[in-house]
Amino acid sequence: MDDPQIRRWQQQLAAAQARLAALGPMRPGSLSQQYRDPAAKTGAYWQLSYTHNMRSRSRYARPAELPHIKPLLANFKRFRLLVDRCVDLSVKIADRQTELRRAEQSLSCSSPELAGRADPVPIT
Repeated sequence: MDDPQIRRWQQQLAAAQARLAALGPMRPGSLSQQYRDPAAKTGAYWQLSYTHNMRSRSRYARPAELPHIKPLLANFKRFRLLVDRCVDLSVKIADRQTELRRAEQSLSCSSPELAGRADPVPIT
């Protein structure tokens, strides 16, 4: 099947996969500044919150660690976006290939008893 749309999606998928491979170290989660006394906004500290293996966790982060943690969190967000993009493109490609196979089969279908069926041959 030589379809220009599939080729375009495959190129986009390859580009997204290459960007995934180029990502560096990462970690899930988010940073937030908390206060020991929220009303007076005193006693500020940083909290790293994340979920891993279906468990929610929180850790204190020292201000000196923030420059190291923030890029890891940003990489993880990029990772999630790229994985979603790869899945979307893969589904589009698979759906389009199924569409084209069905169109080919309906053109080559010569049996009158199968001609009226939407899917004359199951696709495996």
